[in-house]
Amino acid sequence: MRMPRFRLILICAAASFLICVSIVTFMKELGRLDRISETLETRMEELVETSRKNQELRDKITYYKTPEGIAYLAREQFNLVKRGEKIYRIEIVSGDKEK
Repeated sequence: MRMPRFRLILICAAASFLICVSIVTFMKELGRLDRISETLETRMEELVETSRKNQELRDKITYYKTPEGIAYLAREQFNLVKRGEKIYRIEIVSGDKEK
């Protein structure tokens, strides 16, 4: 009668071990799933931001292909003016003396 009791204890010990291993593995996978979810969320935010920047750049390209856009670039970057326009130059003179 001693053998069946030993088998029962052995089976309970093995079952407890398997349950503990399963719980630990499950908890580790939950942590891993959380990290993956955070990474996915971060990547999605980056993707949305990049898509927004790309759309802004496309809008700028479209604008700068128009005559108004070309005129704007010519005025701002190259200081060009149309014929007949007056150029006003503002100089700021500081009252500080250099030593």
